[in-house]
Amino acid sequence: MIWGVLQFPGSCDERDALRACEIAGEGARLVWHESRDLDGVDGIVIPGGFSYGDYLRAGAIARFSPAMEAVAEAAAGGAPVLGICNGFQVLCEAGLLPGALLRNVELRFICRQADIVEERSGETLSIPMKHGEGRYYAPDELLEEMEARGQVAYRYAEGHNSNGSVRDIAGVRNEAGNVLGLMPHPEHAVDPLTGSTDGIKVFEAAAAAGTLA
Repeated sequence: MIWGVLQFPGSCDERDALRACEIAGEGARLVWHESRDLDGVDGIVIPGGFSYGDYLRAGAIARFSPAMEAVAEAAAGGAPVLGICNGFQVLCEAGLLPGALLRNVELRFICRQADIVEERSGETLSIPMKHGEGRYYAPDELLEEMEARGQVAYRYAEGHNSNGSVRDIAGVRNEAGNVLGLMPHPEHAVDPLTGSTDGIKVFEAAAAAGTLA
């Protein structure tokens, strides 16, 4: 499994994501935001950070990059795509995932360890979170459709929904299941020295959900 990790002006977690991909897969390479070259890449990670300085709103400018055009084409072909924090915001802005990410309910930046529950297995993962616009929102009608289709991927464990996300949603997937976005940072939970290696399971789950090139 070879991952391509997108790099935008302002992104700050692409190197951590690159290292996590190397641990969880067979290799990884950076993909500059102006490039459409995904040759030799099986899946794509859109990392956390502040792409384009989060001007207008988080992810609103990054969604128009040439690299994201290539990601949309790859996703339509079944390639696994993982969006982390700002990457989740970018995927929602691009229409590759349903819903939107709003300002945290207390209007403060959050940086803390969070427990999230994998919806299908019920397994609890301990993964850091750090964001100012991480409150997941979708209208009730859309949420009901997502629940019925199994598109909720992760929920915050009881007492860990610090941003006020509707229905405790921490991560969602597209209808096909190959595009996954979540707010907590699995790339910061891949080494025992950080206190948790649970993040590796997120990368493994994302890879397994797509059709490898």
